[in-house]
Amino acid sequence: MRKISLLSALFLLLMCAAAVAQDVRYNFDKETDFSKFKTYTWVVLKDAKPLDDIQEKQVKAAVDAQLAQKGLTKTDSDKADLYVGYQAAVGQEKEFTTYNSGWGYGPGWYGGGWYGGGGGMTTGQTSTIYVGQLSIDLYNPAGHDLIWRGVVSKELDPKAKPEKREKNLNKAMTKLFKNFPPKPKS
Repeated sequence: MRKISLLSALFLLLMCAAAVAQDVRYNFDKETDFSKFKTYTWVVLKDAKPLDDIQEKQVKAAVDAQLAQKGLTKTDSDKADLYVGYQAAVGQEKEFTTYNSGWGYGPGWYGGGWYGGGGGMTTGQTSTIYVGQLSIDLYNPAGHDLIWRGVVSKELDPKAKPEKREKNLNKAMTKLFKNFPPKPKS
């Protein structure tokens, strides 16, 4: 019985951890030689909703830090080896939670006699969950071809302090660029 309780607690802990973790995905052009890229410049993507100035600075700083760690140099020249752009969005999801204040198992044998009703009361509550998604795109300037895209999404806390938001952003970018540049094909 103790083993079942321990496994249940572990499962619950893993579910909680999965609920707050960032979801990170990436894809890339397998024919591209990423070792030839040494410089990059930021570009504005067509039809991408702009962030406010503060958020844009934070996103660019987080990506700049990751690309610098990968050996790329930022330039303001149009003759950069890579074009970098981003898209950001916040979506809303509804969560419905129910609570039951009693046993409520319905008719059956109970306490030495036939019990004909269920007890308890069920109540429900809905809440709005905000999910943020940030996509970083890298383009080859020669043909304006998308060669790498990374997407990170995470449940957002609208009440989080700015320091916490920036920390989450930096952590997400670290995870996103973990496998960049892709390993050369063998």
